[in-house]
Amino acid sequence: MRAEWEREYVDYAMAGMERLKRLAYTLCGDVHHASDLVQGTLVRLYERWPRVRGVEHVDAYVHKMLLRQFLAERRRPWSRIRLGATVPETPAPERADDDRPILVAALRRLPPRQRAVLVLRFLYDLPVGEVAAMLGCGEGTVKSQTSRGLATMRRLMDADQPILRS
Repeated sequence: MRAEWEREYVDYAMAGMERLKRLAYTLCGDVHHASDLVQGTLVRLYERWPRVRGVEHVDAYVHKMLLRQFLAERRRPWSRIRLGATVPETPAPERADDDRPILVAALRRLPPRQRAVLVLRFLYDLPVGEVAAMLGCGEGTVKSQTSRGLATMRRLMDADQPILRS
């Protein structure tokens, strides 16, 4: 029996790996940290797989696990420690008319919860109710976090100082 669910787990993990990496990268903005988040989520998923495999919406369950791991890590004091003598330079945008680097830089400056809400609402196009269920909060909280996050994004993008250096 164990060999059967291990095979199911491996099949699921291999099929969803890229999707999880994209979500993790969108949340944290760093390829290496995103890989760590995905790896941690998949380890936790493996431990719970015998119970999780019977869940109706496994993808939603795993996305929720990843999101909660991201938010939990952001609360820990070590997440604010930056190693190195100097801050690495952010590469310049490839095209002058491409706003993506500016959006990503502004998104990185948001608090983790607001960032998670905006990513889930607008990049993953999830309704307010699903985002609230994933974050374990009320729909009003999701709406207020969306409003505050968008206001902060607007302020950051309209600021005179370049946010790409932050």
